[in-house]
Amino acid sequence: MCYNINMKQAFANTLKTYKRMLPMMFGILLLINLLSPFLKNYYTNIFTGNYILDPLIGALAGSVSFGIPITSFIISGELLKEGISLLAVSAFILTWATVGIAMLPLEISFLGKRFAVYRNLINFFFGIIIAILTILTLNLIT
Repeated sequence: MCYNINMKQAFANTLKTYKRMLPMMFGILLLINLLSPFLKNYYTNIFTGNYILDPLIGALAGSVSFGIPITSFIISGELLKEGISLLAVSAFILTWATVGIAMLPLEISFLGKRFAVYRNLINFFFGIIIAILTILTLNLIT
């Protein structure tokens, strides 16, 4: 009997959370969809060819971009075709999937400012580190 009451309360709390979250999520997704085509056209123009700056640029571009991982793979393939380094593209994919600057307000409202900011900063820096380690590993193997 007690289990049913707790389950009903949990369901009610979940519905309240979704009601509070949906307007903010809708606005963020609308903004992302408006900016995404603009950003996709300029990816090839922002990379310098510098092996020190490109991972940072890739990580920044991936952090402000937002989308599903399948889309990042398609964009990454196009970037590689344009001659952008695998290092920059790796940093781009990693931060695309793990850092969400666009979703930061939503994340802050549900998880707290400190946690959201630290999580994104850690993922940003580790995205660059993992991209570098990935390229070093590939160079050692081949």
